[in-house]
Amino acid sequence: MKSPVAILALMFLVVPVMNRAADTIDTSKLVDLTYTFDASTIYWPTEPIFHHEMERYGITAQHYFYSSAKYAAPEHGGTHLDAPIHFNEKGITADQIPLANLIGPAAVIDFSARAVKDRDATLSVDDIKAYEAANGKIPDQAIVVARSGWGRYWPNRKLYMGTDKPGGVADLHFPGFSPAAAKFLLKNRRVVAIAIDTASIDAGAARNFPVHLIWLGANKPAFENIANAEKLPPKGAVLFCIPMKIGKGTGGPARVFALLP
Repeated sequence: MKSPVAILALMFLVVPVMNRAADTIDTSKLVDLTYTFDASTIYWPTEPIFHHEMERYGITAQHYFYSSAKYAAPEHGGTHLDAPIHFNEKGITADQIPLANLIGPAAVIDFSARAVKDRDATLSVDDIKAYEAANGKIPDQAIVVARSGWGRYWPNRKLYMGTDKPGGVADLHFPGFSPAAAKFLLKNRRVVAIAIDTASIDAGAARNFPVHLIWLGANKPAFENIANAEKLPPKGAVLFCIPMKIGKGTGGPARVFALLP
């Protein structure tokens, strides 16, 4: 349960946004951070692709246009949520995550200069400290975005994942968070969620998903495959990570967007 102080802090964050929205929204300050879900969407090598099938499309016997389709997809792929229960037997499910843990100021920590030289680079504690030296302490209720620059490879599966072989989990190579960075944020900062512009909060070459075990083990959500991360400033944006509310879900597709300062 959120403390009164945390709830008050969130109100101070969101209410000004709502007040501005009541008048008008400057659409030039909205950034879509979500990849389109279609046949090109990247999923884990062990998962099937996104399936979308049109069932009705055309003029009806009553002379009006009507269309309807169905889709099927794994919970984890494209821009999506990892709910705590994904790697935490006692963790909350997708439908149980409070909205207060899905909205917050974005702290965007860039480590793309290392990632461009090393596909297995990870966001480190030093990266966090360098970010804070330049931008101030990560605020309470923040969502920390690790920016590797990996969006330049989407939707090329081989470049984005390191392999395009079905089931090829041993050949994955892409950046992620380091376990030390996840532990640092949990112990020293009041962060509600983390996000990254790659396929996983763990680096592709990591084994046994240590960051998932640490972060989701603390009953906190994470978001993967964030699009357009290069359009976010280091600080000042408000991030909205709104997943599909799947009952008992271990994750799910998400519409992630930001309101720039």
